[in-house]
Amino acid sequence: MDLIAASPLWVLARATGVVLLVLLTLVLSLGVATSAGLRLAGVPRFAVQLLHRDAALLALALLVVHVGTVVADGYVDVGPLAALVPFTSGYAPVWVGLGALALDLLLALVVTSLLRARLGLRAWRAVHLLAYATWPLAVVHGLGAGTDGTSPWLLGVDVACAALLLAALGVRTATRAARRTEADAAAPRRPLTPAGAPR
Repeated sequence: MDLIAASPLWVLARATGVVLLVLLTLVLSLGVATSAGLRLAGVPRFAVQLLHRDAALLALALLVVHVGTVVADGYVDVGPLAALVPFTSGYAPVWVGLGALALDLLLALVVTSLLRARLGLRAWRAVHLLAYATWPLAVVHGLGAGTDGTSPWLLGVDVACAALLLAALGVRTATRAARRTEADAAAPRRPLTPAGAPR
């Protein structure tokens, strides 16, 4: 669609979708860093956790604007129900359905985070792992449902987001492996006894 001919609501829907992907990448990358105990240079851990939470809340607000503008614009057939119930949209049901699924998973993450004290850490963590599914769903949704999903600039944004997330996952994996190696090296060694000898 030509940007000049597009309605302001449609432009807002597209813009919030792109910014939302960047924010989701930041939220997930910060979550990965926090879960590994990594610290940003000179930034206390609680500040990283606050940034993670606040970025997630901002992403949720942008998500409401993104979905609301798509539904309100009427350029495509995406009603309120299709925004929440996957694969029921009249427009690009698979692509919009993946976005609805990502929305549902994000809502589950937010609700369980608000109820974390009542759910317990184990249940909260189990649901929080859904974040790893939400991000690729959002990327694929943008590629298929967006009117400029395969344009070079947007593919560049997708690649940059993927690179940041993969870097965060790589650093976490390396950090955990190094800690395991340190723990193994620090563990006391039990003397070996010959087979059949009394211990």
